[in-house]
Amino acid sequence: MTQNRTHTCGALRMEHVGQMVRLCGWLENLREVGANLAFAVVRDFYGTTQLVLEDEQLIRSFRSITKESTIAVDGLVRERGSKNPRQETGDIEIAPTAVEVLGRCHYNELPFEINRSREADETARLKYRYLDLRNPAVKQNIILRCNVVAALRKAMTEQGFLEITTPILTASSPEGARDYLVPARKHPGKFYALPQAPQQFKQLLMTSGFDRYFQIAPCFRDEDARGDRSPGEFYQMDMEMAFASRDDVFHVIEQVLPPIFAKYGTYNIASNPPFRRITYQDSMERYGSDKPDLRIDLELSDVTALGTSCGFPAFAEAQCVKAVVCSGCSLTRKQIDKLCTDVEVQAGAKPYWVRMEDSGTLVGGIAKFLQGHEDELRKLGAAPGCLILFAGGTKASALKTAGVARKMLGAAVPGHMDEAQYAFCWIVDFPMFEIGEETGELEFCHNPFSMPSGGLEILEKAERGEVNPLDIVADQYDLVCNGVELSSGAVRNHDPDIMIKAFKMVRLGEDDVRAKFPAMYNAFCYGAPPHAGIAPGVDRMVMLLAGENSIREIIPFPMNKNAQDVMMDAPSYVTQKQLDELHIAVIGTHDE
Repeated sequence: MTQNRTHTCGALRMEHVGQMVRLCGWLENLREVGANLAFAVVRDFYGTTQLVLEDEQLIRSFRSITKESTIAVDGLVRERGSKNPRQETGDIEIAPTAVEVLGRCHYNELPFEINRSREADETARLKYRYLDLRNPAVKQNIILRCNVVAALRKAMTEQGFLEITTPILTASSPEGARDYLVPARKHPGKFYALPQAPQQFKQLLMTSGFDRYFQIAPCFRDEDARGDRSPGEFYQMDMEMAFASRDDVFHVIEQVLPPIFAKYGTYNIASNPPFRRITYQDSMERYGSDKPDLRIDLELSDVTALGTSCGFPAFAEAQCVKAVVCSGCSLTRKQIDKLCTDVEVQAGAKPYWVRMEDSGTLVGGIAKFLQGHEDELRKLGAAPGCLILFAGGTKASALKTAGVARKMLGAAVPGHMDEAQYAFCWIVDFPMFEIGEETGELEFCHNPFSMPSGGLEILEKAERGEVNPLDIVADQYDLVCNGVELSSGAVRNHDPDIMIKAFKMVRLGEDDVRAKFPAMYNAFCYGAPPHAGIAPGVDRMVMLLAGENSIREIIPFPMNKNAQDVMMDAPSYVTQKQLDELHIAVIGTHDE
């Protein structure tokens, strides 16, 4: 018996009735309903087909086969008596004449039921990912990912971009996250680094005379996991354009992404170009976030004067007080209290609330402190039936808390979120520098290779103390969709003099720049074109398109939250011989 199949398990229809066929796949189920009658289901990549066993010997043969074994079945296609409209092959069935086991499943018990694997413990799903991927619902996300990547490649090529691959083994550089280091066997004491992004190489391609570059690029960052961020590695659609401005980059992305989102997304509506442009400062003040979900119609109001003067102790010394006014809110007191608790858990600070009754009076929460201030609240849009949430403290804390409250209110109160769409926007004019949370010193806010607005002149003014470095704006931008940051990009700094001055602001001198970025610095000295680019995250795009909350659902073989591959047992120990070849000594382990 050969293994060649005549059809897949998702192909047979009424026109095949009467044909002898061969199917190959996994035995999904066997259901016996009598001494001489049983039903089996065989599944492959393409679908499932029902088998009808009407022979005692054949039933015994199937009974001896464990579920999830791979089999080859010969049989006659018949019209199904009780049709299943939910199954693509539900009009037909196969009456087998022979069955062969191609690959036996040696376990009578599976770690989880294949078709319900998404309900299983995540550790089990990751350890037995090859079984998890047999679930058609899980497999569909990977198929979606393949289709989206193919569509991205096609669209970028049509826009005149060349796909060029860049090195995986490169030099370590200060780009904002921890590097993964690779020891160099032939160069004792030296290390390669896996690229956090192809940033330097794509800029070098611009200096080399390539006009439009892109690639579906693997990136490696040793950082903690989040719901929308996979630890270790991720993929982005990296692109760069020579002789280009910010608007040129925006135009390309606005041509490429909306059709893909509309075609492959859970929703078939995506923002039409041009996308809204919102400055970083405006976004923080109006939405409490630099990645606002524009499907929500709520905005923040500044009520610092009211908050600090109303007598409420928690706001008396507040640097900033923000309010979110939500109309048509019918949440109960218990639901409001829970929402406030959820906000506190996510934002780290508690919001306070008050409700405006039909009579116009204020009740609940901090109402007693706001009596007599009804007119001020009405100017913010408050009306009967409104719930108003307040957040105060430092400016950063108030904005963050109010921003989280806005997002949760928009999802909880009907009528404030137009969910069934993909709402894109550009966040522009980011600060060039920030004070690092860990160091307490001046650091680059986003990409260190961005062009500061004002060029060399603004950096020299900052050096002389005429301008606060924190007030310097960079020509940087983020692409945001439905509250998820898909990408950061920038007009690049292509002038070596500006590059040196910018790095000097973060305590790196000219010698440091030449040492850390020798290729880029030297290339710029040979005449570099103005260039700009961006790199939307493929994983996050597919997560949005699939309607998933966890990025691990759309990655074929994801790591867990601790950056471990429990299926392959990575990271793992290596032999002393391997360490000796790499001139590495391990000092202490967690097992000691």
